[in-house]
Order: sequence, then C-alpha cells, then structure tokens
Amino acid sequence: MNKKMMDMLVCPIDKQFPLELHETKSEQEVIIEGALFCSKCARFYPIIEEIPIMLPDELRDKKQDIDFLEKNKQSLPQKIIKDANPWHL
Repeated sequence: MNKKMMDMLVCPIDKQFPLELHETKSEQEVIIEGALFCSKCARFYPIIEEIPIMLPDELRDKKQDIDFLEKNKQSLPQKIIKDANPWHL
C-alpha cells in the first residue's frame, strides 16, 4: 500500500477519517505489512502483502486476522493486540 493512500482511506464501519497507520514492514513509501486502526470504533484492518484488508466484520477471515495478530504482537500497539475489534488476542 502506498502511504499516499492514507489520504483516501476511511473506516468502512463508521467512516472515521483519518485512520492510524502502524507499519511493521515497509520500503520507502510502500507499506508491505502493518495495520490501520480506527480510533472511533477501535477496529483494526491488517495490511498484508501491501494490501489493506478493509472488510466489514461479517466478511473478515478470523483465522487470517488472528494469525496476523500473533505474528505481529511484538511490533503493534497493545490497543490493537489486546483490545481491538472485531477480535483480539
């Protein structure tokens, strides 16, 4: 995901703008892995292989999200790992 996309992204649940960006792996202006976080509804959206996965809760892959949290639990903030919606560790 190019960092310039942050100017266009809103939370699909409550339309909050701007979203918080937490990078775990990036190269120059491209985020390879990380998370977007909505401070209004406390939802996180993973960025996996440069793609932000911003789906409503009922369309999300819980196993993929939990695996993402496990893999990144040392590099993402606790508000995502321990408290975020729709699930957390």
